[in-house]
Amino acid sequence: MTHEDPIADAVLDLVRSADPDAGAILAREAERQQHTLELIASENHVSPAVMHAMGTCLTNKYAEGYPGKRYYGGCAHHDEIETLARDRAKQLFGCAFANVQPHSGAQANGALFLALLSPGDTFASLELSDGGHLTHGLKVSMSGKWFNPVHYPLVRDAKSPAFETIDYDEAERVCMEAKPKLIMCGYSAYPRVIDFARFRAIADKCGALLHADIAHIAGLVATGEHPSPFPHCHVVTTTTHKTLRGPRGGLFLTNDEDLAKKFDRALFPGMQGGPLMHVILSKAVAFGEALKPEFKTYQQQVVKNAKALASALTEHGYRITSGGTDNHLMLVDLRTRDAELTGADAERWLEAAGIITNKNGVPQDPRPPVKTSGLRLGTPALTTRGFREGEMQQVAALIDRALAGKGDESAIAGVQRDVEAMCERFPLNAVVGAGA
Repeated sequence: MTHEDPIADAVLDLVRSADPDAGAILAREAERQQHTLELIASENHVSPAVMHAMGTCLTNKYAEGYPGKRYYGGCAHHDEIETLARDRAKQLFGCAFANVQPHSGAQANGALFLALLSPGDTFASLELSDGGHLTHGLKVSMSGKWFNPVHYPLVRDAKSPAFETIDYDEAERVCMEAKPKLIMCGYSAYPRVIDFARFRAIADKCGALLHADIAHIAGLVATGEHPSPFPHCHVVTTTTHKTLRGPRGGLFLTNDEDLAKKFDRALFPGMQGGPLMHVILSKAVAFGEALKPEFKTYQQQVVKNAKALASALTEHGYRITSGGTDNHLMLVDLRTRDAELTGADAERWLEAAGIITNKNGVPQDPRPPVKTSGLRLGTPALTTRGFREGEMQQVAALIDRALAGKGDESAIAGVQRDVEAMCERFPLNAVVGAGA
């Protein structure tokens, strides 16, 4: 291992000894993470404490139910752990109730539908091609197969200063016409601030509950770098592994006791069985890190880095949708730099050069999802490594060099050498903003 983490080294040695095949794969992945630049907006690098909390004896225990109401004996310490995670989540987001058991954000959203809607009920969400999430109404998702999604768009007028931001007037029109039981806000690929108060006004006007899915911006919300969905939203779901920089998992939050009880029942026994208590311990550790002053400084740098990267890419000829970013991510329209360049090609060439991204459609993208005209980029992981604005300018230049070469092997190799040099300068041996 190159993390300079003795526990991780010991774990790798143990796995190699017990299972050489599995150990070899684990070693290769550790090397990949160390020697590549992670720019996927939904990924991050956790601290050693968060990572190793998941590899504990808690994985040995069934703890179906909730603290004080388990279906198995021997859960006293698991009650303590779950209560600690709940209390820290409530403190972090300033709310009265938290459920830390969802295995993922998708599971949290599924339980929310089960709790608040009946099959066939109408809900409203952003058009998926404009930055929504598959659990917000994609037809192959449970949310789209069992329920009736209606969608509001982004501003379409390219001459408008609000171009490619949420069209709140159109959202109100759609909701007043469809009268959904639930309105969803919070998105998978939206780079601007969300006006939760405006959405609440729309929800009150049409008689709907308001749900914020803050999976991407949770860390920013927790530290005040993005407005909080509370007190405007009735219910909130999130993942814990993006800007919040915890283990892979989900979280539910609310100030409404009745809605909290409905969600608890919907998640267990409605959607899930035994909770992953080793992951819940890791969530508690991550929430503890997020409550430290260093974490706010980290989130501030995440936003600064995103703005710096977006600005630098603009100087290289790329178009950033909506004209920039207010948070940790951006959508890069590749066509202004090269009309023939697709997101699929860009993702492949960049990965060969050691820069990890994901292809993503831009609003009103004429290309299919398997090709796309854009990339989604995010700065949480590189900020965790210690990158600042100057390094983001260098990253933009590396991206442009790799893409300008159109897959040329020598050009890719040259970029890869420079990427590895940057990785050596910022090794994964300390997590910025995790505290002591």
